[in-house]
Amino acid sequence: MHQYKSFLFDLNGTMIDDMEYHIKAWYRILNELGAGISMEKTKEECYGKNHELLDRVFPGRFSLEEKNKMSIEKERQYQEEFRPHLQLLAGLPEVLEHYHSKGIKMAIGSAAIMYNIDFVLDGLGIRHYFQAIVSADDVGNSKPDPETYLKCAGLLHISPSDCLVFEDAPKGVDAAANAGMDCFVLTTMHHKNEFTQQNIIGFAKDFTNFNLLTHA
Repeated sequence: MHQYKSFLFDLNGTMIDDMEYHIKAWYRILNELGAGISMEKTKEECYGKNHELLDRVFPGRFSLEEKNKMSIEKERQYQEEFRPHLQLLAGLPEVLEHYHSKGIKMAIGSAAIMYNIDFVLDGLGIRHYFQAIVSADDVGNSKPDPETYLKCAGLLHISPSDCLVFEDAPKGVDAAANAGMDCFVLTTMHHKNEFTQQNIIGFAKDFTNFNLLTHA
């Protein structure tokens, strides 16, 4: 069994089951702007940075200042609706505490802006588990580029091959693979049959009964 030295967590859809709220917020905002986009198509576009999503739907339409403003408004709407439901996936509090006590270094590697990462970490009081945080603002290239997870590994001073990534999306799993890292997939937003990558060591709907001994 591989002896991983660090766990790298995606945030949305991986640590908390909140992607439905992101999709709904974007669906409202994009259609208010005249996109005429379906809920299913909105779901397909919900990856990478907020600015990148706006550029994909409205190529060249908005200035950086406008995209910054819309990004914050989208997150404000998301947080307002999701706050009453803010909680870690089942089993994750126990996983964080157990492996933290075992000396496993942990980091968050997310396409979210720090405004949202702070919302989760401080709202749940779990910041102390993480020695590094890499947000959308810290990288030039979004997942599936490996930059996010390679930066996490660098900040932890851990070799990429000794990192285990937790993800919920195919592009995130690709980012882990491109970084030379194994991945465990949470099926909160995507079905198991949507993943074909060879770096996946296991699937689960949450962290209940998660144990590396059963997944490696």
